[in-house]
Amino acid sequence: MSAAGRPAQAADAAFRQPRIRVFEGEVLLGYLLLAPTLAVLLAFLAYPFVIGLWLSVTDSEVGAIGRFVGLGNYRFEFLHDHVFLQSFSNTFVYTAWTTVFKLVLGLVMALLLNQAFPLQRFVRAALLLPFIIPTVLSTLAWRWMFDPTFSVINWVLTRTGLAAHGMNWFGTPRAAMASMIIVNVWRGAPFYGISFLAGLQVIPVELYESARVDGATRWQQFLRITLPMLRPVLLVVLLLSTILTFADFQLPFVLTNGAPYSSSHLLATWAYAQAIQGGAVGVGAAISLVLFPVLSVVTAGVLIALQRRD
Repeated sequence: MSAAGRPAQAADAAFRQPRIRVFEGEVLLGYLLLAPTLAVLLAFLAYPFVIGLWLSVTDSEVGAIGRFVGLGNYRFEFLHDHVFLQSFSNTFVYTAWTTVFKLVLGLVMALLLNQAFPLQRFVRAALLLPFIIPTVLSTLAWRWMFDPTFSVINWVLTRTGLAAHGMNWFGTPRAAMASMIIVNVWRGAPFYGISFLAGLQVIPVELYESARVDGATRWQQFLRITLPMLRPVLLVVLLLSTILTFADFQLPFVLTNGAPYSSSHLLATWAYAQAIQGGAVGVGAAISLVLFPVLSVVTAGVLIALQRRD
């Protein structure tokens, strides 16, 4: 290299060095990359949460700023509001049953779709249709199918001899809850199935081959290989599904809207009924915030299980 080129190279290196050092610290770079996401979370999650927390300790109504009442709204709901207590119980029942059914059906779907068969890709894509269709649209279709007068489901049950007469799906609390569970499972099971399928496809085939050589049955392979390897995916899916089901609003609101006689309300729909339809914004905010400690415990439990090493 010529002597004339060396000063130019040194000057260029001196010019670039400070610019590079700015991004040498991984902590600073991490905060810079997270800044846009944190700003969005603060604007759309933290701010509404703080406002909701404040409203829950006031007697605010639609069009009027209320005064501070402390835990009065919470005491009223837990001690005097029977619909709230029913909604609280319904939310746990609804979440528990739908989670169990979606877990079992999702595993079955994933195991079947993991096999080689004709039109495999088409079937996998079609499986997502219930999850892709807008919730309100699909729930309206189910509402027509459950209609006491024009119910397609009742027609099938009576024609096949499974029922002597049509069932009023929205006429009793148990039937209304069953209808919500059916629609939620129909809509959510594909999400479980596709998620479990993705987990199955990363399990090494050699593990199953070694198990077969050792004489393991398919049931033993499922218990000793498939389930342990699917554990991280299973826990994450359970966490997401539990949070979404606990806070479910569109499906129960469109399908039953609390019928009959406010007996099928969930916490989300009862909070809406109190705050928007009834005008008691403070009471509605208190009802909605009851979900927070419950979901916090569930989230903490799943995260601890994910971090635990067998």
